[in-house]
Amino acid sequence: MNTTSTSTLRTAPAASSKRALVLGGGGSTGNAWLIGVLAGLAGAGPDMTRADRVIGTSAGSTAAAQIAGASLAELYGAVLDTPLPRRPCPLGTQASARPVPSHLERTGRIIAASTDAADMRRRMGAAALDLAADYDGSERWRATVAARLPRQEWAEHELLITAVDAGSGEAAVFNRYSGIGLVDAVAASCSSASAYRIGDKSYIDGGYRCNENADLAAGCGRVLVLSPFGGRTRMPLEWGMQLAVQVEELRAGGSRVEVIFPESEDEHMFGANAMDLSLRPAAAEAGYNQGKARAGQLAEFWR
Repeated sequence: MNTTSTSTLRTAPAASSKRALVLGGGGSTGNAWLIGVLAGLAGAGPDMTRADRVIGTSAGSTAAAQIAGASLAELYGAVLDTPLPRRPCPLGTQASARPVPSHLERTGRIIAASTDAADMRRRMGAAALDLAADYDGSERWRATVAARLPRQEWAEHELLITAVDAGSGEAAVFNRYSGIGLVDAVAASCSSASAYRIGDKSYIDGGYRCNENADLAAGCGRVLVLSPFGGRTRMPLEWGMQLAVQVEELRAGGSRVEVIFPESEDEHMFGANAMDLSLRPAAAEAGYNQGKARAGQLAEFWR
């Protein structure tokens, strides 16, 4: 019989009064949706950009840097107003001099061959370094990322940008004390195909650590997670990389957690279509409507 005495029961520790905003990965449409959600929330109530800690991964790292340098109204308007091509862009960050299989197909084979998350990260890093050896587009990619950021200096608040060391497979979390510029941190976090070089190291997408990396909000009393991919993961569930595991751990640590996913009717804009630039305005509008609808509920949560 399994019994637990009253004296051994443990309650969740009290979390701090800090508020954390977690912006997950999700490609170009995911970035637009994140901006839309935040703009919708702010337009109807709470401004989540004033969080004490902001955590950005991949497309979420770009959004995290953007909201620190411009108003949500400006960012949202820019998504809606910018002329966009009517063809999907390849899912990756840098061109290669040789033909390669589709990004999803190539990474899917790596995931299937991996024994666990650490093995997967090492394999992804090795594959990305192989692409970079064929064509190193780091300088070009840096210029692309720099053009997307309203300001290129780290914010004063706690901003965490995730990546993975391509050489070792170990997680990297950049902040303003890391000795790495904001542009390089964001470029590394978004480098989903070829490895991005910073000095004598190279990095790949922070989504290979976890797509949201919400666990980095541990210790914050209130945590809002925006997940363009709906909390899903391409990795085997036994690896524990899905958002539900991170949320459970945060709540066990005393944090109050709220999560926003895209509505079911909008899911076609994410996943395989995440790099279709022509879908960005629609993704931003969908996010705006969701943020506006949730503003009343989240205003009380965020106080």
